[in-house]
Amino acid sequence: GYGGGGKWNDGGWVRVPTVPADFAVDTERRFVGTVSFYSKLKGYGFIEVAEKGIVPEDRLFVQWKSIKSEDRFPFLIKDMEVEFQVSKWTNMGPQGEASLRASDVSLPGGGAVHVQDEVDAEKKTFIGGQDMRYTGTLKFYNPRYGYGYIAVDPQFVTQSGEDAVPSELRVERSEVNAGGQNPGTIQEIRVEFGIWKTSKDILKAYNVTLPDKVPMTLENLENRKAVGSQMYRGEVSVWNSQSGWGFIKAEPSVPLPPEVQEKLTKQTQDAKKRAEEKGRTGSDEELLYMRRDDIQPGARLQKGMQVMFTLYVDDKGVGAAQVQPL
Repeated sequence: GYGGGGKWNDGGWVRVPTVPADFAVDTERRFVGTVSFYSKLKGYGFIEVAEKGIVPEDRLFVQWKSIKSEDRFPFLIKDMEVEFQVSKWTNMGPQGEASLRASDVSLPGGGAVHVQDEVDAEKKTFIGGQDMRYTGTLKFYNPRYGYGYIAVDPQFVTQSGEDAVPSELRVERSEVNAGGQNPGTIQEIRVEFGIWKTSKDILKAYNVTLPDKVPMTLENLENRKAVGSQMYRGEVSVWNSQSGWGFIKAEPSVPLPPEVQEKLTKQTQDAKKRAEEKGRTGSDEELLYMRRDDIQPGARLQKGMQVMFTLYVDDKGVGAAQVQPL
């Protein structure tokens, strides 16, 4: 029979129905359904599947990462009709159960979901209008807690009047424009933004970007550049599931491109030097860094697991992307 699994998400336990590990589902087929619930703040919801009997309770859990969208922070609206595939997440219970979730969620026909500007115009009250842009410094953004604070540039700060602007504004995850990505830890960078007023007359930052409305993607923040599309093999050397990062040891039988190898060697020696300066023993082992956002959705990594991945380089060195278990 069906069971009940779940996940902890932004302060609440979400019950996600589970099925036996051998439950059969066509993961290539496209289905249609209606959004029965979605929390933009928490980034998840449920879809009522139109064809009954396909999945337990005729509903699927959906996360913002699985939405095909042009919005800065992908989300769905209750009663919206959507199209999707069903993905299977394994090892979601004590008996190795799996959970079924919606993936590649789009509008019927495959179109991208684009509703944020329209919804904001209807529901939000703006200081200076929806298109007004202010500037300042993002002091920090913490992805674990989903918020940060901006120091507003002095020329915009006013203490009185209907459109008074404070010297500091809170920004929440849904207003960090990371180009549809999950924003990571950000500190002390110049930004531009709008300002909106909550129903309790609290001012918060709106649609926060880099200057000139450039999204705060990893590519833009760290000058990340993909190194071709070739898949490489390796072994998970370290995986911190709680913090969402780890390292991969690349399979030595397939050499890395020379420019990548050079950067990886420098990255390793720099890390060793920093460790020794702090009185710790450094390592000469050359490892590729990976983040949770660079791992295939649904994959559950552990130390010693064999994986495939692509490569990228950025300001910090060399990393692995599109990581997936073999």
